[in-house]
Amino acid sequence: MKIPKRIASTVINSLKGGVVPRVGLPYITVGREAEIAALLHDVDIIAEGGASFRFIVGKYGSGKSFLLQTIRNYVMDKGFVVVDADLSPERRLQGTKGQGLATYKELIRNMSTKTRPEGGALTLVLDRWLSGVQNEAASESGLALDDPALAALTERKIREVINALSEMVHGFDFARLLTLYYRAYIAGDDDGKAKVVKWFRGEYTTKTEAKAELGVNIIITDDDWFEYIKLFALFLQKAGYSGLLILIDELVNIYKIPNAVTRQYNYEKLLTMYNDALQGRARNLGIIMCGTPQCMEDTRRGVYSYEALRSRLAEGRFGREGTAKDLLAPVIRLAPLTYEELLVLTEKLAEIHAELFGYEQKLNEADMVGFIQIEFGRIGADVNITPREVIRDFIELLDIVYQNPQTDVQALLHSDSFAFAAPQLAGEKPADENFAEFEL
Repeated sequence: MKIPKRIASTVINSLKGGVVPRVGLPYITVGREAEIAALLHDVDIIAEGGASFRFIVGKYGSGKSFLLQTIRNYVMDKGFVVVDADLSPERRLQGTKGQGLATYKELIRNMSTKTRPEGGALTLVLDRWLSGVQNEAASESGLALDDPALAALTERKIREVINALSEMVHGFDFARLLTLYYRAYIAGDDDGKAKVVKWFRGEYTTKTEAKAELGVNIIITDDDWFEYIKLFALFLQKAGYSGLLILIDELVNIYKIPNAVTRQYNYEKLLTMYNDALQGRARNLGIIMCGTPQCMEDTRRGVYSYEALRSRLAEGRFGREGTAKDLLAPVIRLAPLTYEELLVLTEKLAEIHAELFGYEQKLNEADMVGFIQIEFGRIGADVNITPREVIRDFIELLDIVYQNPQTDVQALLHSDSFAFAAPQLAGEKPADENFAEFEL
């Protein structure tokens, strides 16, 4: 495996720290084929002008964030714009102290494209759109880019986009800001462009401030931020992108809100977003949210505590884990990776680790199988163990073997250092009956 050391370092350090790397995912992706296929079907619908809304549900460390990042990288290559945010006590869907607006700000701050995957792509998107419109107008008219007559033709094309936006809620104001940005762009007024970008980012706190600097008497607020997200989705399609994908993680932070009324307001906002996506009130927009089973299914505090959401999201009578799992339903529940998939993953990690530190790989297939057997030999591992734990333990093992080349891997695996994961005594039944069949 040939992998740049910069990417290899990011992959190993991120996984050892328990977080998902933003680069290098194709080198370590295993399993989840059915889930990825279902989400990519949504991507095709979004590109054709539709909308989708999905929940990904799994335990901490089960691979929710990994799946999000995999989809994120794929859709950016397909010409999508991606915005993502983690919910927190300061960032919710709705709040009395601007928590909903804080989520909007985080989403726009993390706006990413193929050429700006690290975020902060808003200005790039706007400039690319205007440059494209100018070039198109010049090509059709035969005028030079510095010809004064070109400005009128360009503005006419911009007006076509603006007219399409004006039909939506807040579309007139959104279109007006685009016009202001264009005029500043033509005039080379960087300060004027910065003010419009500040407005799009939701950073004006009062209408008075916006009126004084831009001449508009409206700002993005906690109540209407999602309307502007829908406007962005349509605008991005008109600007030449395939659509907008929103990724929101840590839905559990709404579940943790202590005040029942505040929780209900957040679930109401969630219902509005869900309905708008599935009832055709949003176009070229996809939303994926991640949460734990408890934050979804708890009927006292979770998403299912809001009856309108529960009735829409609860599984039907025919859905079953395994062969009859419905991956076209709004909620995708992540099943554990198989032993074979984890073996492939450990093989890939061992290659990347050896490539990063420049040594000849010492662990063989038997060592990796033994490692996985020990991990899954713990009591309750078949239910409770997650890929995050397995990965972190394996990278630690690779680090130890690399720093101590004389180490006997099998002796280390069965030493007191690994006593917490010691295999079961001879004659005992494995934690998972199917595990007995997993041998080299």
